[in-house]
Amino acid sequence: MDCRPPREQLLDLIARNSFRLGEFTLSSGIKSDYYVDCRTTTLHAQGANLTGRVFLDLFRKHGWQPDAVGGLTMGADPIVVAIALLSAQDHDKDVAHRPIHGFLVRKAEKTHGMGRRIEGFQEKGAKVVIVDDACTTGSSTIQAIEAAREFGFVIAGVACLVEREEAGGRAAVEKAAAPAEFFSVFKSSEVRTAHVKLKEAGPVFAYSGVCEVCGRPAASNSPRLRCAVHRA
Repeated sequence: MDCRPPREQLLDLIARNSFRLGEFTLSSGIKSDYYVDCRTTTLHAQGANLTGRVFLDLFRKHGWQPDAVGGLTMGADPIVVAIALLSAQDHDKDVAHRPIHGFLVRKAEKTHGMGRRIEGFQEKGAKVVIVDDACTTGSSTIQAIEAAREFGFVIAGVACLVEREEAGGRAAVEKAAAPAEFFSVFKSSEVRTAHVKLKEAGPVFAYSGVCEVCGRPAASNSPRLRCAVHRA
């Protein structure tokens, strides 16, 4: 059992599973020497649990008590579900912890059915937190903020999992979020440092756990849990 704080465990998972060095063109058109695919962590079984826990800890640290949490599909989707699920589990253990519902923001309104842009939680006037997986220029986060306010939600706070500092998106997100505050769980420089340290340390052998491919006993957990057959 890993006894490290959830944030430390989550950083390790992102550095192992989601961070890659190389030459990449981001969706914003910006060229970068690294890429962070947060979904390989937020959709990982343990990663989802850690993501929900770390975001809930952030909410409580800053005194946010939202009725719901949401963000632009699809980067926010697994984060929203993880937070909602863990908040319900926390409420079952201690009623002082209120359950946090979830909603998703479509990139455009549906042209059929109810024609909604907001899916899920629908209570106008409710306090909500906007979340995102990665913030580069801040465009997706800002779209979610604007759509939530247009619907009638009150923004209590804004948070992202990884902030790419070099893109300068923070100022734009802070302006859109005001008077609510914007926080990031990790800076990209922090994830990069953790990734490089893991690479320099070399393979880490697993003494417990099973291979994520076949279920056999794991022989290594770097970069992921693999048996002797699937380690290569």
